[in-house]
Amino acid sequence: MNSSIVSIGLANPGLPIPQASIASFMKFAHQLDEVESRKLSFLYRKSGIEMRHSVLMDFEKEHPSEFTFFPTNKELSPFPGTKSRMEVFTKTAPQLAFEASKNCLDKVGLASDEITHLILVSCTGMVAPGVELELMSLLNLPETVERYCIHFMGCYAAFTGIKLADKILKAEPEANVLLVSVELCTLHFQKEYVEDNILANSLFADGAAAALLTASNSGLKIKSYLSQVIREGEKDMAWGIGDFGFEMKLSKYIPSLLDEGITKLISLFEKKFSLSQIKHFAIHPGGRQILSKVQEAFGLNPDVNKHALEVLRRFGNMSSATILFVLERMLHDSAVEGDILSLGFGPGLTLETLHLEK
Repeated sequence: MNSSIVSIGLANPGLPIPQASIASFMKFAHQLDEVESRKLSFLYRKSGIEMRHSVLMDFEKEHPSEFTFFPTNKELSPFPGTKSRMEVFTKTAPQLAFEASKNCLDKVGLASDEITHLILVSCTGMVAPGVELELMSLLNLPETVERYCIHFMGCYAAFTGIKLADKILKAEPEANVLLVSVELCTLHFQKEYVEDNILANSLFADGAAAALLTASNSGLKIKSYLSQVIREGEKDMAWGIGDFGFEMKLSKYIPSLLDEGITKLISLFEKKFSLSQIKHFAIHPGGRQILSKVQEAFGLNPDVNKHALEVLRRFGNMSSATILFVLERMLHDSAVEGDILSLGFGPGLTLETLHLEK
């Protein structure tokens, strides 16, 4: 019997914030002139994102006097340091993770005391004792639950969590593994007006997703997976801890690098996954250009990105949680049946591939 994703629960903080409102905040924060403001507005309109969520309320405020996290002056000075950002993560991440987890378990009617393993995934915050311990209390999980934490791997980390769950289930077929991804990307807004920050500020958002994995023939069955590193992009996507939150290196060349990398790997994918048998694709919506380039590299119809584009439109890029939002839509789409190839990308430049069957 295969390991399967049998349920996925989702959660987002607050109300959706229009992308145009976030653009207005960014113009103020960066103190842009009229020309640069128009450029930024164009970038935001072309992002494919209409709404995003944040644990911070400041991104939709019309005047700095209303800010509750950032300083109430036009210089945003003193700019919040990493400690203050992690304090918000510590306060808000457990509740968001709980909402996604409860939603996941309620869908299948599984009691929390039946969970045997807990895997927490996050690259936007770290604390010890960790979020997973507080989540155990909120869910009333047994104290005997085995817990694992996957930190700082970036947007592809949920793939790592799924693979770990699969290996646990192969060793312990009776296990019930709860995988929880919680990402608060907007905590790491950077004020310096440079390309990396401009791109990151336009894309990233907050969200949580939880997946229940068991040995089952229902849901999304895990058939195989493959990891690759595209070394040419090693300096184009990176993630580090700075004095003012976590800092993203995000080059505009990433879509082209993925296009070239996947094109070179097509024969390997064919051997591993028998691409002719693949009916559906679940691609991490790191951005609209990334979705387009991956679709073109595989020679696919644009419709293949239907669910990924909808997640991007409604939620933005929530780092590792995002692919679970895409898979949740596919899990409940009656038109999706058969083999699914899922792809995620992150620092390295790392390419994770997961072969599923519904």
